[in-house]
Amino acid sequence: MRVSSGFVAIVVTVLFASVGLSPAIAQQCVGMASLPEALPSRARIQPAGFKLAQKNQDPIRLTFVGHATFLIESPKGIRIVTDYNDYVRTPVIPDIATMNIAHDSHYSMAPDPRIKHVLPGWNARGPGPVLHDLQIGDVHVRNISTNIRDFGGGTREFGNSIFVFEIGGLCVAHLGHLHHTLTVQQLGQIGQMDVLLVPVDGGYTLDLDGMVEVLKELKARLMIPMHMFSSYGLERFLRRVRQDFEVVEHPVPTISVSRATLPEKQRILVLPGR
Repeated sequence: MRVSSGFVAIVVTVLFASVGLSPAIAQQCVGMASLPEALPSRARIQPAGFKLAQKNQDPIRLTFVGHATFLIESPKGIRIVTDYNDYVRTPVIPDIATMNIAHDSHYSMAPDPRIKHVLPGWNARGPGPVLHDLQIGDVHVRNISTNIRDFGGGTREFGNSIFVFEIGGLCVAHLGHLHHTLTVQQLGQIGQMDVLLVPVDGGYTLDLDGMVEVLKELKARLMIPMHMFSSYGLERFLRRVRQDFEVVEHPVPTISVSRATLPEKQRILVLPGR
């Protein structure tokens, strides 16, 4: 039985009501720790502290550096670099670097020692998922493990992480090197996102139809393509999604975004970059 993400949202609403909070004022980055496939009478919420969402918080800055690498800057100056690697680098040293293992353009075996927090998206110690739960300044980082294809055509369990960043009243998710659609449990663990950073190559990662399914299920209002390899690859993705989402092209690779400036409906925002 497949439970829709809409059903997950209903469950979250009911559980908020049971503790006297409405989803409109609760912290937005809410996920389910588990969700049985039957009626979720014992579903557990994995919240980010039931903090009140602040509509007037300062914006975050988000820059597309290239490939799968973004520089995310919090209102208080915490810097995050996603899929930190040895090929695509930012001119600044981040406070937090996340990495994934699928290809060496998504990780580094020798990250700059000045980075305070290096978070691999796989378990370097052996089998099983890795778990990150980091609070630094005004940033909270957590991860949800997914599987990837290995070079022999099999499956490497827990080889990728979707990293979720809770910053400035926003929930930002980087899908990493996602190779499959999401399970009900993973959708619940991720929760409601505002900004989604999406690999759109349609081959090395998830195929285009599968990626569109993920975008519809996660319901983020702002979705930013990455991992497109070429203008042809990007345009192929955009042709596929224009029937489902508004598409806007931005002239520069940096945006400032806050809850107040999120679009009303789901939008694909294209930032220039590699």
